This record gives sequence, structure tokens and C-alpha cells, in this order.
Amino acid sequence: MDEDWPISDIPSHAAPAGGRLTERMLSDFKNAGVLVLRDFVSVDACDALRARAEELVDAFDPQEVRSVFSTTEQTQLDDDYFIESGDKIRFFLENDAFDDSGRLRQDKKHSLNKMGHAMHDLDPVFDQFSRTPELAEVVERIGIVEPAILQSMYIFKPPNIGGEVVCHQDSTYIYTEPESCVGFWFALEDATLENGCMQFIPGGHKLPLKKRNYRGADGKLVTETLDDTPWPEEKKRPAEAPAGTLVIFDGRTPHLSAANRSSKSRHAYTLHIIDRKARYPDENWLQRGDHLPLRGFD
Repeated sequence: MDEDWPISDIPSHAAPAGGRLTERMLSDFKNAGVLVLRDFVSVDACDALRARAEELVDAFDPQEVRSVFSTTEQTQLDDDYFIESGDKIRFFLENDAFDDSGRLRQDKKHSLNKMGHAMHDLDPVFDQFSRTPELAEVVERIGIVEPAILQSMYIFKPPNIGGEVVCHQDSTYIYTEPESCVGFWFALEDATLENGCMQFIPGGHKLPLKKRNYRGADGKLVTETLDDTPWPEEKKRPAEAPAGTLVIFDGRTPHLSAANRSSKSRHAYTLHIIDRKARYPDENWLQRGDHLPLRGFD
């Protein structure tokens, strides 16, 4: 590692009682831009969320929509099904889900990339998981003054075809002025290098915001390059995480995950929280109708 790089490892701690982050934890998060908290939620709570996700998947007919979510291709950016999902529960399939004849290669529950983006407001089980006193305490301690849970994503990372997620910053897509996006990623199953765990560049949140994604004048999504210097991917570190782990990361922290070519899925649940004191631009891709106002932890 270069001597001037701010930090070399991802800080990891046992989850504090009641979500009361210690000064050491807060310092680690400030310096690294990412913080791992082991045993933040119980395995039973993870299993309950997985069971509810399975119920929602059972009711989903993949033939009704063949929307694909990919960060290696930008095809989904022109897909209204994706763009209009900010206040709905929608399903996105993996690139390799269908064969040449249009049939699923494997069971639908093992063909999905993700479900998003408003389960936390539209489904009572997801609402209960997303709005706990412990998480509210964490959010307050890291300095989000008026929190709003903007979006939720259930990531399936299915066996054999779970797609790669290339290195990116979440503030590219969830942009506020000033930037306030923070990600909260829950491991619902054990996440390992074998099944495509999250990887971060600790300290990389001090790099510039490299891209900005927004709706253009024609309503289509545009990704503008702000800084074309390459990621220092040699500094990436895996965040292997047993089920129940919470990983907190700054919206500017670069992160990625490899494809899952193993026989084990890697289910995870992500919330993105912003500060309502910051301006949320009208051109951001994720917008909500008046029927579903943003909420914090009320």
C-alpha cells in the first residue's frame, strides 16, 4: 500500500448494544468510509426477511417482464420498468437468466438479480426489518440529521449466474447537495469470496465523485463522467460477512462484487439513506409520487 493512502483495511467490530457506535467505530468509519458490524441483526430476523422475499418471488411471473439489471451494461437505463420503480416493488433478472428460446435456465428464485426499490415502505415485513431503534441510533450517530430511507434493494446473487457488480460509488446514482447518501448492507446469508462478497476500497471515499447519473431532458438516463482516472483496485479488500452482519458505507466509497459462480446464493438487503436537509435534485433517476412520501424511522 502507498504510504500516503489513508487506510489499508476494512474496520470490523462486534455490533454495539442498541446501535450506540463508539468513538472508535465513528473514527474508523470516518477514516475508511466503510464499517463492518458483526451480529447486528439476528439470524432469525434474516431468515424471516428471506422467507418474505420468497413469498413475493412466488407471486412474480417472470414472463410478464424480462427486465435485466446489469452494471456491466447500461441497457436498463432506458427501461421504464426500472426508472419507474422508486415507489414500487419490482423484479430484475440476471443477464443469463433466459436461454436462446426465452425460457429460464433455472428456477425463477435462482434467476433474479434483485428486487427493489420501495419494499421498506410497501411491505410490513420489510418495514419492520428496516426501521429498528438500533439502526435509527446508528444513523443518528454517524450524523444524518433528518434521515429519509430513500430506497431498498433485496439482492439475490443467485448460484452459478449471480452477476458481477463493477466498481462504483452510490452517490453517482443517489446524489444530493451536499452529498449525504449512506448505504446499509445486511448479509442475510454468509457472504464469502466464493459466492461474491462485497469488496471495498477503504479510504476511497476521499476520492472525487467520478460519475453522475441523472435524467436528461428527454427523460432518458445519462451517465456523465466527472473524473476519468482509474480506480486504485489494487487497494480493494473483501468484506466477507456472516449472516447478520451490517456493512455501513459512505456514498462515495468505491465498492464492487465479483460474479457468483458457486453453488451457494448470497442474499443481502440494502438500504440507502439520505439527509432531508440536503437538496435532492429533480433529475435524479429515483423519484417518488406524492402518494408515497419519504419517511425516516417513524
